Amino acid sequence: MNQQQLETATFAGGCFWCMVEPFDERPGIESIVSGYTGGHTENPTYRQVITETTGHREAVQITYAPSIFPYERLVDLFWKQIDPTDAGGQFADRGKSYTTAIYYHSEQQREIAEESKKQVENSGIFKKPIVTEVLPAETFYPAEDKHQDYYKKNAFHYKRYKKGSGRADFIKDRWSYPKNQEELKKRLTDVQYKVTQENATERPFQNDYHDYEEEGIYVDIVSKEPLFSSKDKYDAGCGWPSFTKPIEKQQVKEEVDTSHGMFRTEVRSDSADSHLGHLFDDGPREQGGLRYCINSAALEFIPKGEMEQKGYGYLTYMFE
Repeated sequence: MNQQQLETATFAGGCFWCMVEPFDERPGIESIVSGYTGGHTENPTYRQVITETTGHREAVQITYAPSIFPYERLVDLFWKQIDPTDAGGQFADRGKSYTTAIYYHSEQQREIAEESKKQVENSGIFKKPIVTEVLPAETFYPAEDKHQDYYKKNAFHYKRYKKGSGRADFIKDRWSYPKNQEELKKRLTDVQYKVTQENATERPFQNDYHDYEEEGIYVDIVSKEPLFSSKDKYDAGCGWPSFTKPIEKQQVKEEVDTSHGMFRTEVRSDSADSHLGHLFDDGPREQGGLRYCINSAALEFIPKGEMEQKGYGYLTYMFE
């Protein structure tokens, strides 16, 4: 990736442990560094920031390719990780160092951030005023090594902390797709409803996409959340559409499935919690060895030529 194509974004969203995972390993994200910014103490330590009046916030600095992952998407993801109405910190963490802010690095970033903030204010999702500040970027000091990629290095403790602090439930309550079962029964076909809402499996070889070859993306039939690309689709000979990976790993979640006397890994969509299919380890070795075996009934196909019109223009880079 050419350095000229990269830009920098900085976000303060409370504990920086929780602000790496949502952005990490997405296409176009080059690196994420946890650190401190906005204060007056040079080269502060973690203990100084949380116990003294350094003025710094915990933050993450993201290096990204805007042609692949636009700043608008970064800001949208940021809002969905925080409580922007909390002026005293974030969830269980209290104090100035845990308050939220968007630090812009250009006039374009400032305009995007301010407009996004207005949209959040007008969305009706939050009843209290939005207090997250939009500020010019200041010197950023990387945190100690033990705080970098904490969610990977200490996965068990990180998950307990995110849940115990209240952040995980808050995000789920505010941002999960609002499902109305009666509306879904009317909108979806019988097989689409049974697959996505009742964990059913459609018949192999007798479904829309098992041998479909057109270029485009596959989205969740319920929420329209983008899930898979035709670029990662292959013929596994199983009778269901198979993919080597999702477009972004955060768009799907894996759960243990012990139904039918088997031990399998179930795949569900993140936003709408739709049952999609199962994940196996017998995929193409040269592409990671994974096979996402997905029900056609859980998917809607968006042709490459219609992606821009239907709001998926930011993903057209995959076909260039």
